[in-house]
Amino acid sequence: MTDTNDTAPESNTTGPESADAPLHRRGIKSYVIRAGRMTQAQQRGLEDVWPRLGLTIADGRQDLDALFGRQAPRVVEIGFGMGNSLIEQAETHPDTDFIGIEVHAPGVGKLLDEVDKRGLTNLRVYREDALAVLEQCLPEGSLTTLQLFFPDPWPKKKHHKRRIVQPAFVELIRTRLKPGGTFHMATDWEAYAEWMAEVMDAAPGYANTATAETSPYVPRPAFRPLTKFEARGEKLGHGVWDLIYRREA
Repeated sequence: MTDTNDTAPESNTTGPESADAPLHRRGIKSYVIRAGRMTQAQQRGLEDVWPRLGLTIADGRQDLDALFGRQAPRVVEIGFGMGNSLIEQAETHPDTDFIGIEVHAPGVGKLLDEVDKRGLTNLRVYREDALAVLEQCLPEGSLTTLQLFFPDPWPKKKHHKRRIVQPAFVELIRTRLKPGGTFHMATDWEAYAEWMAEVMDAAPGYANTATAETSPYVPRPAFRPLTKFEARGEKLGHGVWDLIYRREA
């Protein structure tokens, strides 16, 4: 999952934040960095592969054509976890460039180790806060797709303010997408899917790509890899909801 917990003070927020809310919701984060043991492969990824494929906010605003050495569609995934889905996408679509953003060291290390072993050249990684990366590092109108798969749903009402999908967040994403670019979300928590649809339907400059028959959701696209977690949930009868919104303006 993308988001995790932290200890920020609670507020009385019960619905999506207003569009003029502070972008970083300072003092409130949608994740916490948990300590965990590192495997030898994960450590290798962080120590040996990171210098080649790792990016930091200190690098500043990126020239993505220069970064990847070509012009190509660009996909950013926020919260890639252990990276299996993102690696599969990068390997399956060598004509597309991918940037992953994840704060948890074991996942970053595992992804980097695997990317190196497979010889992939079309993937870069930030181990940073996604909002800061979007604001400070990614140029406006530079992305073909932004992916947010299975973020923490923060199910308790008093924690809804911690959900990453908020009006200010989706407006920031809109500015980074090219016209016609898409924001693709997926969740296995129906209440969060409804929240996502509420936020997105109220957001200016977006259009839902769902058909009238399935709106506001779309069937899982073939290009989104089925995770082990998701496959296990399907066997247990758990639902998964995909939402894809296109930048119109």
